[in-house]
Amino acid sequence: MPATSPAIEDYLKTVYAHTEWQPEPITPSVLAGRLGVAPSSVTEMVKKMAAAGLVAHVPYGAVRLTDTGLTRALAVVRRHRLIETWLVQEMGYTWDEVHDEAEVLEHALSDRLLEAIDVRLERPVRDPHGDPIPAADGTLQRRPTVLLAEAPIGHSGAIVRISDRDPEVLRSLDDAGLGLDTVVTVTDAAADAVSLRAGERTHVLPLATAAAIWITE
Repeated sequence: MPATSPAIEDYLKTVYAHTEWQPEPITPSVLAGRLGVAPSSVTEMVKKMAAAGLVAHVPYGAVRLTDTGLTRALAVVRRHRLIETWLVQEMGYTWDEVHDEAEVLEHALSDRLLEAIDVRLERPVRDPHGDPIPAADGTLQRRPTVLLAEAPIGHSGAIVRISDRDPEVLRSLDDAGLGLDTVVTVTDAAADAVSLRAGERTHVLPLATAAAIWITE
């Protein structure tokens, strides 16, 4: 399997994304679930990636990117997030529609076209969901954040990132008028919901939705 295969790129991106917003490394079983493949397929692929120096892994243990793997992963992430941003800003897509499209296009665009898109968009630093877009040299800008589901009552902050894993969550937040840069204040928290105020409006979000939102510390 070539070192530049779309399959390897998908693995690298998934391993990176898992630890981007929380510290626990990804396990082979979680990796299989995220990619929708059999655990045996993950085992074989991780062995090949380890042999290529892209990941570090011990049997039944977590999968971690090496420095080489991280560099490669950031390049794939850059492509994906630039494409998502381009689709929203230039092609009329909504933020809940772009992920699957970007999954396909990220493997097909040339470096020249990607650079042209970056210039056209005036080199954005975040995608439509707030995920930072790595620069061509792999650097990225991130702000200190706290998960809304874990923010204490009384905490105020601007929404800086919303997970795109569930398009329905994105649509529900859009309907509620909650998006990036919206300033919210946590007013109450229960076992299954978080209440917050945004401007003059009050919202009660299911805990699963609050667990998909990051706000400034």
